[in-house]
Amino acid sequence: MRKDGKSYNEIHVALNVPRATLSDWFSKIDWSKEMAKRLAIQAQIQHTARIIGLDKIRGEHLTRAYEEARSEAREDLEVLKYNPLFIAGLMLYWGEGDKATKGQVRLANTDPKLIQLFVFFLKNVCNIPVEKIGISILTYPDIDDKTNRQYWSEISGIAPERFLKSILIQGRHKTRRLGRGVCSVYVSSTYFKVKMLEWLTLLPEELMNLRYYESIGR
Repeated sequence: MRKDGKSYNEIHVALNVPRATLSDWFSKIDWSKEMAKRLAIQAQIQHTARIIGLDKIRGEHLTRAYEEARSEAREDLEVLKYNPLFIAGLMLYWGEGDKATKGQVRLANTDPKLIQLFVFFLKNVCNIPVEKIGISILTYPDIDDKTNRQYWSEISGIAPERFLKSILIQGRHKTRRLGRGVCSVYVSSTYFKVKMLEWLTLLPEELMNLRYYESIGR
């Protein structure tokens, strides 16, 4: 089944063999590693297409789609769990991201490098199209909005046209303020949010399992 191009999830469903066991069996075999890379590329293309098209799905089909998102997240994890950018992106979101809002993946911070890295993670690991990534800025009335938006645009790589209208705040202290305000990166997709939350549930369990470290470099 593996040589025929079946994923761990497909083999698990058909034969009830745990994914961790399949990973142990095949992680040392070169042709299986190449198969995993090809399957990951195909899966990411399909998953991106689902994220883009999900707005058209409603009702019971939506519930089924979200279960597919969790299944995809479990399958993706087998390929991505050793990727440092994947781990870094999830840890950033775990610490700084919004976990409560249902329909949006959103991370806010003042650190330009952190914002830059999270956008890089969205585009290069999650394969989120740049036109699906938005930016909003929390800023002060005396900061030139156009200049500030251009600054965060250059940092994030997102065109100013993708920015929401800036939110102005007065600030409690006249001098102790954030020089560039707070930048929020967001992707409006409940489907993607379901995947992110599933990854946040699964990855810490992997990282606290000694078998994870024993399998590195096999």
